[in-house]
Amino acid sequence: MSWFDRPSTRRGFLTSAGLGALGLGALAACGGGGSAGSAGSAGASSAAAAPSSVAPGTYGKLSLQLSWIKNIEFAGEFFADSKGYYKDAGFDSVDLVTGPVDSADALVVAGTVDVGLSAPDATARLVAEQGAPLKIIGATFQKNPFCILSLEEGKPIRTLADLGGKTIGIQAGTNQSIFEGLLKANNIDPSTIKTTVVQYEPTPLTEKKIDGFMAYLTNEPFIVKAKGFTPVTLSFADNGLPLASETFCVLQDTIENDRDKLKAFLAAEIKGWSDAVADPAAGAKLAAETYGKGLGLDVAGQTEQLEAQLKLVVSDDTKANGLFTLTPEFQDKIVAAIGALGTQISAADLFDMSLLDEVYAGDPSLKA
Repeated sequence: MSWFDRPSTRRGFLTSAGLGALGLGALAACGGGGSAGSAGSAGASSAAAAPSSVAPGTYGKLSLQLSWIKNIEFAGEFFADSKGYYKDAGFDSVDLVTGPVDSADALVVAGTVDVGLSAPDATARLVAEQGAPLKIIGATFQKNPFCILSLEEGKPIRTLADLGGKTIGIQAGTNQSIFEGLLKANNIDPSTIKTTVVQYEPTPLTEKKIDGFMAYLTNEPFIVKAKGFTPVTLSFADNGLPLASETFCVLQDTIENDRDKLKAFLAAEIKGWSDAVADPAAGAKLAAETYGKGLGLDVAGQTEQLEAQLKLVVSDDTKANGLFTLTPEFQDKIVAAIGALGTQISAADLFDMSLLDEVYAGDPSLKA
């Protein structure tokens, strides 16, 4: 998935993180495509939970490739680091490697980082087309943030039917493919819509040069609102492309040979993101004043964005099964959406939720 190519917004949601917010990542290799409550994966002969406590530094260092700059998008990681959850889990340190990057998945394959924040489509393409030995072991975003942003003061686009006859600004490259996928998923004739290439700044929209702008629910709507406009959004996730995003991508070899290390990492991440859910304002303060210091981030703005983001992180499924989990039914929907974007892959070749199953089995309090 990639994010927006400028420091103030996310770049193409499906490039580094897997088609930007959608990020259709897939992992090639063996392993089960379970979900919360599913059975194990290749390399795991049992579902034994990792020890509840380990000696300091047991797992050494771990590197996590972020998909974007250190802004509010990674509030959970900031909590996990600042509150010592990573160290408590047995790490000397966890390096939060700043993005954006062209492909977090490729960096994982190359061994440059241990874990990459990606997206199902991006991972899926590497697995299906290049046989990359990757798997997705969890997803921060249960819904991808892609949307068509329009203005109440212009020609508002509230439904798919409203797209007809409109001019939509799409960023060149992956985002164009994602938009095409949205049309295919809904049997919309592309000839009924005019598209034009734009950058990642919504100025063409506010200047009324276009009717709609491909954006991120948690970013550009707030930008246009700050400029005095009333944003209207059409969510991709709610209209035929139900993709997860900010997925944790790892090597199959790591699952098989460093399983407890990955489980310790996931447990710390769950604690960090639980704190972000409980206290968005504190997360925004960490982003603006500590981890993203020098980026010109505003605490109030970061709080507003995190509150919007948490609507994509927390779902009925995560309330029942725990953060990051993907049910078998949701995995099937993601695979179908990836297929609409042109990549054929099975859930079993893309996902392995067995590590999260074991983490929650070992410490049920993490679901709280």
